[in-house]
Amino acid sequence: MNRILNIYLVVIFLSIFSCAKLEMETDVLVIGGSTSGVAAALSSARQGVETTILEEGPWLGGMLTAAGVSAVDGNTKLPSGIWGEFRDSLIIRYGSKESLQTGWVSNHLFEPSVGNQIFQNMVKNEPLIAPYFGVKVTHIEKREEGWKMEVSSPKEKFTLHAKIVIDATELGDIAAQVGVPYDLGMDSRATHGEEIAPESENDVIQDLTYVMILEDFNRDMTIDQPEGYGPELFYCSSESDNCQKESMNRTLWPKDSLLSYGRLPNGKVMINWPINGNDYYVNAVEQTPEERIKSFEKAKLKSLQFLYYLQTELGFNTYGLSQREFPTEDGFPLIPYHRESRRIKGLTTLTVNHIAQPYEQSQPLYRTGIAVGDYPVDHHHESHPNAAQLPELHFYPVPSYNLPMGCLLPQNIEDFIVAEKSISVTNIVNGTTRLQPVVLQIGQAAGVMAALSIKEEISPAELEVRKVQSQLLEAGGYLLPYLDVPKDHPRFKVYQRIGATGILKGTGMNVGWENQTWFFPERSLSQSDMDQALQQLQYFKNIPAPESLQYNHIMNWFKKLNALVFPGEAPTDWLADTKALSVFLGAKVSSNDLISRGDFALILDELMDPFYRMPVNLYGVFDSDDQ
Repeated sequence: MNRILNIYLVVIFLSIFSCAKLEMETDVLVIGGSTSGVAAALSSARQGVETTILEEGPWLGGMLTAAGVSAVDGNTKLPSGIWGEFRDSLIIRYGSKESLQTGWVSNHLFEPSVGNQIFQNMVKNEPLIAPYFGVKVTHIEKREEGWKMEVSSPKEKFTLHAKIVIDATELGDIAAQVGVPYDLGMDSRATHGEEIAPESENDVIQDLTYVMILEDFNRDMTIDQPEGYGPELFYCSSESDNCQKESMNRTLWPKDSLLSYGRLPNGKVMINWPINGNDYYVNAVEQTPEERIKSFEKAKLKSLQFLYYLQTELGFNTYGLSQREFPTEDGFPLIPYHRESRRIKGLTTLTVNHIAQPYEQSQPLYRTGIAVGDYPVDHHHESHPNAAQLPELHFYPVPSYNLPMGCLLPQNIEDFIVAEKSISVTNIVNGTTRLQPVVLQIGQAAGVMAALSIKEEISPAELEVRKVQSQLLEAGGYLLPYLDVPKDHPRFKVYQRIGATGILKGTGMNVGWENQTWFFPERSLSQSDMDQALQQLQYFKNIPAPESLQYNHIMNWFKKLNALVFPGEAPTDWLADTKALSVFLGAKVSSNDLISRGDFALILDELMDPFYRMPVNLYGVFDSDDQ
């Protein structure tokens, strides 16, 4: 009898435990442990909000880790937010910056498994994050408040309720499920007025790649000849007598470059070779899960063919797939490297025109920046059957840029934020916003937006742009990509805030392969600078011009400005004379000298606080209701 009773009690206990687990709630749900998904979960939890992250595989980090793309592109000199944090963790792990410079394609190369370990540890250190691995969202629906979804794994099924959902999947699958409108493929030239776009739209997306991590085993590792192999597929992957170079519009490198390009620490080699290498074309975005599996197997086959070519034609027969990098039976990464996905129709859309000429657009989206990038527009289309008929978009030069907050917000769905590569940008712009440091920042911004929405009990689209930007600044993020003002500069936040108002412009340029933007704080304030400042400051109405740009006249001008904007308030003591001003600025100034851009920005920020007193909407337009 006692034995039966004990069994009965155990059954009751297990039933209660099981029922308790069947229904769960969270404030913020991040779907996808991708590059942006990890950053989104971290930044949400760090804002003090309960956050859940769902990942179908066992790893965190997406393209940086699970896809094996462990050579970071861009933002080497712009270590913004969680990207900078991840970079610093790599430096600590390997011992120095120089230890990450093992290959010539990047200044930051690492083993994918190490990247996963770092992300896993970062998540474990946040008590408000609940990660779930090996799970998939099978159904999701909008409720009056928040979202309800069914989640399953081989071992369990449960229902999850969330107030805010962030789609951080590789291909924007959740956004598509909930009905967010999106584009896929190349935009026409007329759609967004981008001169380098094709005349007509098409469904062509960038090639994907099944990356390979190789090791030198010091013995013959030649694999069996893969199905469909032909060496002619790869003759033009490097300098070769067999390559018909007149048909090439790319530089051909010596064969050793194919291994030195992506050489990783500890002797491993990343093979993600874009020039007649292992890129593979398939538009798998709209395919079923079963169709995708078949497509991805074909991509693996292309990589195996390239490996066989490296081994048999180029003499690298001692190199083979590392069997200790990924937890997979075949030694391949857990997922392919997707360069492109769905692109939602967002509240704002970033075009190449916004990047090239940010101050000349009808929508000054640069004022709403939440992430920065400096990589060229880089598209991979050489594996497409009609590659010769597609626009040449390899390393199209643009200045460094920032990415607007509204690109993460869909037009018609509340309580939903989109991250990763599915944000609202044009097909051309995706060629630069897809890079890992930018995507990490996109995730970080998504997490901040979600957390603030929970705290303020409003939808993400109702958030104040300046509040989101302020949180990102506090977390070491960049709003604008000023190369000459690093984030440890004592005036970093000041120049970021003033730049985000447009009162002073940055200067974009191309220097060799680098895309840059400079603030030039040491330069004397020019008359065109002053004209720009006066134009923006008319927000406060009837702002006069200074007598000159000398320190003494600018000080008098600031006193008048103070009286206009804050009537009845006495100007601050440090405007009394140049001696007092020198103490405030931390450097001696002369009354007859022209004021520098940096000093002008500091005084304006301290005295007027225009970043907060001139709020903007998601389109970068000043909010006239607050005047």
